[in-house]
Amino acid sequence: MSRRSSISKQVSRAIAPALLWGVLSLGMAVNAFAACQGPGAPTNTQTKCLTAIPLPFPISSFDISYVNPDRGEYYLGDRSSKAIDVIDTNRLVYVRSVGSDKPFTGNVLNAAGTAVNNSSAGPAGVVTRGRWLYAGDGNSTLHVIDLDDASASPTKQVIATGGQFRLDEMALTGDGTLLIAANNADDPPFATLFNANGDAQTSNVSIITKILIDNSIVPSGYGLGIEQPAWDPRTQRFYTSVPIMANNPPGCNYGQLSGPTTCSGGLLISDPKNPTAIQGAYDPIKNVGVLPLNSCGPNGASMGPNGNIMLGCTPGNFPAGVTTLILNTKTKNYTNLSGIWGSDEVWYNSGDNRYYTGSSGQPVKPGVTTTSRGSVFGVVDGSSILIESIPVSSGTHSIAADSKRNLIFVPMIRTTGPTAIPVGDQNFTGAINNSPTVSQLTCGTSDGCIAVYKSGANVDSDGGSQGTPSAQLVDNNTGANSTLTVGDTFTFMITGAQPFSLVHVSETTAVQGFSVPVYSADVGYTDGSGSFSLTGAVTSNLIGTWQQTWTAGGVPVQPTPITFSVSK
Repeated sequence: MSRRSSISKQVSRAIAPALLWGVLSLGMAVNAFAACQGPGAPTNTQTKCLTAIPLPFPISSFDISYVNPDRGEYYLGDRSSKAIDVIDTNRLVYVRSVGSDKPFTGNVLNAAGTAVNNSSAGPAGVVTRGRWLYAGDGNSTLHVIDLDDASASPTKQVIATGGQFRLDEMALTGDGTLLIAANNADDPPFATLFNANGDAQTSNVSIITKILIDNSIVPSGYGLGIEQPAWDPRTQRFYTSVPIMANNPPGCNYGQLSGPTTCSGGLLISDPKNPTAIQGAYDPIKNVGVLPLNSCGPNGASMGPNGNIMLGCTPGNFPAGVTTLILNTKTKNYTNLSGIWGSDEVWYNSGDNRYYTGSSGQPVKPGVTTTSRGSVFGVVDGSSILIESIPVSSGTHSIAADSKRNLIFVPMIRTTGPTAIPVGDQNFTGAINNSPTVSQLTCGTSDGCIAVYKSGANVDSDGGSQGTPSAQLVDNNTGANSTLTVGDTFTFMITGAQPFSLVHVSETTAVQGFSVPVYSADVGYTDGSGSFSLTGAVTSNLIGTWQQTWTAGGVPVQPTPITFSVSK
C-alpha cells in the first residue's frame, strides 16, 4: 500500500469523526444523515425528505399533530410518552414533552390485550394558539397546557366533557377564543364547544354546550362517529367531518343491515355564536346543520384557499369513496380528487399553497413495498391537483406543516416484529419480516422518528433572495481563524445561506507536496435562519494542513477554499 493511500485513509478515518460526525451539530441532529433513505425518501418527487428527528424513546403509538409557526414548534400527541412531544421547527430537534404533570392515558389495550384501543388511548387531538396548547385524552377530558410555563406543572386545567371515550380532534377560531372538540368514539358521538383562552395570560377554559346530531341523521347504537373539525373565517362556522350518515342516499346501509356500508358521509356545520344542543338537517338559510356529501365518508378536514375545505374520504367509512373531496363552504360546489384517499388528518399549508394528507388508508403502489399495509402522504396543490404521494410507515395518519418554513412533519412508528403489542411498522421494502421497513430507512433507526420533508413548491420560505453564504472557523481558546491548536476546541459556522439548504463539504490535505482528497459528503442542512454550525475538540491525529470547500444549497460558501492548519 502506498504512503499516500495509507495516509489518506488514516486521515479520512480521523477527520470525519473528529470534525464532522463525532461533534455536536448545533443545527441538526447528528444521526439524521443516515436517514432519508428508501421509498420514504424518493429522489424523483418535488417534496424531499430533509431529515429525521429522533425522540428519546421509541414511538409505539401516536395520534394527531399540529404546528404553531409563530412559536416555531411542532406538537405530536404521543401515546408512547403519555404527553405532547415538542419539536423546534427552526433547529429541527426534539425539545421536550409537555403535559406529563397530568399524564395522558397512553397506550390502552383492547380487552384481548392484542392491540391499542384507540377509543381510550391518549393523547389524541391537539391544537395551539400562542402560549396555550389544548389536547384531548382517552378518558374524555381536555388538557389545557401553558407552553410558556417552564415549571413542573404546566397543565393548568383538565376538563371532563362527560363522555366515556377519547376527546379526539379539535379546532380553534382564528382568535383562539372558541374551541370545538369531537368525542368521536362515544355512541352517540358529540362535539363540545368551549370558551378558550385566546391570548389571555391565565387559563379560564369553560364548556359552552354539548352538541349532538339528530338521531335520524346519525342513529345511535351503530358505532357512528364524527371526526376532524376545521374553522372557516369567511363563513364564521366550524365544519366537522361526519363519516357516515343515514339516508345518504335514501335506503342506504349505515350498519342497520348486513353487508357493506353504502351510506356516504356528511359535514356538520356549526355556528359557535348561536350554538344548538341538537343539530339537524342542513339549513341553507342559516348555513348550519349536516350537509350530505357525495361519495365520501370523510375523516380529515382542513380549510384551504378561496373558502375551499379539503375532506379526506376514507373507504373504511364508505367503501366506494376512494377520492378526496374539495368543497367550497359558500357555494357548496365540490370536486372529487382521484388518486389519493384514506386520509385521517389533512393539513393546508398557506406558505406553499399545498394540502398534505395523512393517508393511512391508502396502500402504497405495487412494487414500492412488498405488503399492502403501507400508508402514504399526499401532496395536493391549492388548485386541487394531486402532485405526488410518498410512502410512510404503516398506520401513519398524522401530518402537519410549518407555513413560515415550508416544512412538513410526518411521524413514523417504530419497527417491530409482527407479534409485538402494539405492532410497529410492517411496511417492508423487501422480504416480509426479513427486510428494512419504510420507517427504518426513513428514520435511520428502528425506534421511529419525526420525518421532516421540504416543500417542493417554488417559494422562498424566508421571503428573501439567495445571498452569498460565508463561513468562519475559530479556535475557541486562541481566537485564531487559520490555525487550530491541539487540545483546544473549535467552532465552525456558515451564515447567510438559504434556510434548510443542503450543506456539502469536500476536503483535501497536503501530503509530500500533493493535495490528497480526504473526504466529500453531504453533512447536513442549514437551520431556519440559514445557519449551520459544528463544534468539537482539536486532537493530535489532525496535525497538518487542510483545505475545505463548502457549499450550501449548491452555492459556494466563501472563502473558497477554507485553509487551516492544526499544530501542537
